[in-house]
Amino acid sequence: MPAPTQPPRPAARIAFADGTVLHGRSVGAEGVAGGEAVFNTGMTGYEEVLSDPSYRGQIVTMTYPEIGNYGISRQDMESGQAQVAGFVMRQCCDLPSNFRADESLTAFLTRSSIVAIDGVDTRAITRKLRVSGAMNAVISTRDDSDAALVELARRQASMDGLDLATAAGTGRVYQWREPSDAAAFGQEVESRTFAKPPHVVAIDFGIKRNILRLLVSSGMRVTMVPAAHSAKAILALSPDGIFLSNGPGDPAAVSAGIATVTALCATDLPLFGICLGHQILALAYGARTYKLKFGHRGANHPIKRLRDGAVEIASHNHGFAVDPASLPAGVRMSHINLNDQTCAGIEHESKPQFSVQYHPEGSPGPADPLYLFRQFADLIAARV
Repeated sequence: MPAPTQPPRPAARIAFADGTVLHGRSVGAEGVAGGEAVFNTGMTGYEEVLSDPSYRGQIVTMTYPEIGNYGISRQDMESGQAQVAGFVMRQCCDLPSNFRADESLTAFLTRSSIVAIDGVDTRAITRKLRVSGAMNAVISTRDDSDAALVELARRQASMDGLDLATAAGTGRVYQWREPSDAAAFGQEVESRTFAKPPHVVAIDFGIKRNILRLLVSSGMRVTMVPAAHSAKAILALSPDGIFLSNGPGDPAAVSAGIATVTALCATDLPLFGICLGHQILALAYGARTYKLKFGHRGANHPIKRLRDGAVEIASHNHGFAVDPASLPAGVRMSHINLNDQTCAGIEHESKPQFSVQYHPEGSPGPADPLYLFRQFADLIAARV
């Protein structure tokens, strides 16, 4: 019996602010979508990429040549919806083969109103962004001229100075109770049993679900609060520890979050930040952040832990970094990215406060960085 075929899909184009226009086919919703063009080097993990709130405002190019072969599973989503501004692939698999899949990638993109394109040279796009740096782009299925699409790309908002985090997270206070998959993560995370689960308040700048699951599996009772929640309101919840989540946009633009974390740093509460949370912690200390040329987005970046020289393989998704030269006295760099020597973690020298630039919850095969959740639990255990 011949393999089933899919009906032909309409044409699409991606236009960049530098004037480049590439032609392909539409594999998502019809229309036009704009944002900052970036690339992700992961061979797998496109479900997590699509649903990660840290990708808000960005058109993501996947460098692996075929995407969608295992479909979309609701269990693998990092939030309740698609988050990317647009999606770019060399080849999108229309007919996935996976017993866990709930739907195909094309069906998910269409249902989620994500404009997407395949049939374009993703190697050329990646090289362009590596050489010229991240730039704005639009994907369109409309019949506008190439020149009009390029002009539209140039009019997209710059990521510099853009606060996307305040609106990316929750708008309410609630409890998170779901643990991680014990078979995959439990033995790596669970290091102690608490007589009474310590209370961790997680500030949601656009948090990934697996972070929350791992906090629960570490023995915590987790309360989520909005990004704009004040330090006074957070302390009124009587937390035993504070978690600062990942999220999208320019960290220096999240003024309310920085003010909140500055006040929380004055306490002796254990504090743990990941990605944007790491950058906001550094800003609260008085350090500076800056925009990377093309960012770090992938599943296998090497990180060196400075205290003992151990190397961790970690998942990344960030376009900004902390300037280690701007760290104040009493705060030191704890990890460094071996690809480009950028700051990958900081820690306070006398308080139980630390953060990392990468995503320990990502565990893209190696589970090297999961010890950070145990470290956070141990700091809390020392004072409860």
